[in-house]
Amino acid sequence: MKIFNYIAVIFFVSAFTFAGVSPKEKEALLALYNSTNGKEWNSTWDLNASEDTWYGVKIENGQIVELNLQFNNLQGELPQEIGHLTALKKINFGFNKLTGSLPTSIANLKELTSLELFMNSLEGVIPSELGALNKLEYLKLYSNKFTGEIPSTLMGLTNLKELLLGSNFLTGTIPSQIYALSQLKKLSLMDNKLEGEIPIELAQLKDLEELILSSNQLTGDLPMAFMNLTKLNTIMVSDNKLNQDYVSISGKNPPSLMQLQIQSATATMDLEKE
Repeated sequence: MKIFNYIAVIFFVSAFTFAGVSPKEKEALLALYNSTNGKEWNSTWDLNASEDTWYGVKIENGQIVELNLQFNNLQGELPQEIGHLTALKKINFGFNKLTGSLPTSIANLKELTSLELFMNSLEGVIPSELGALNKLEYLKLYSNKFTGEIPSTLMGLTNLKELLLGSNFLTGTIPSQIYALSQLKKLSLMDNKLEGEIPIELAQLKDLEELILSSNQLTGDLPMAFMNLTKLNTIMVSDNKLNQDYVSISGKNPPSLMQLQIQSATATMDLEKE
């Protein structure tokens, strides 16, 4: 009988332990709910129900690993408590009405592989602390109101595959250390206030498929070394202050057919067809 009671107690404790998330993680979720007007979300949470029933929350082994709340009418600022969700792997708050600055506590989310905050009204500088998220593969902050320079710390995110910072108010130059992002496939910095020359170091990104730098204040020429980017199928650099006009190209043709042709007045990127 004693053995049976002991087993029953262990089972009860285990069931209770895995019934919900830790108090600290729940506190973070409630802070997010309250700071972004959760009662007005398109799909809101029943705070009396278990967290694993809450819309957009994915839990594994008693820890929150994903928050997917895009198109959900989040209004307000992201709370510092979001940094308590240390098991998070993915955040998608795209297409909402988030305001204020990005909390630096996001740097605590060391397991994060995807951070998607596009199409909001976030402002202030992009925190340099994001450079601590060395597992990050997707960083999508486009269409916000971020200002300041591109943090040099982002150049240490060597697992990045997509860096999308377009349609903000970023200033300064494109960091020459960008060559360190050796796995990058998509880079978009369009519609900012970036200046200086297009760094030739971009030509070292051998996996690059999309390069979108249009609508800035970039000067100089398009580096000829870009011809060595054999996977590049989309390039847009128009509406800058470059020495020549360049035609934007986008297509699915074999990239080996892409040639950079220099003419007396203009340089055009042409895709030949077989």
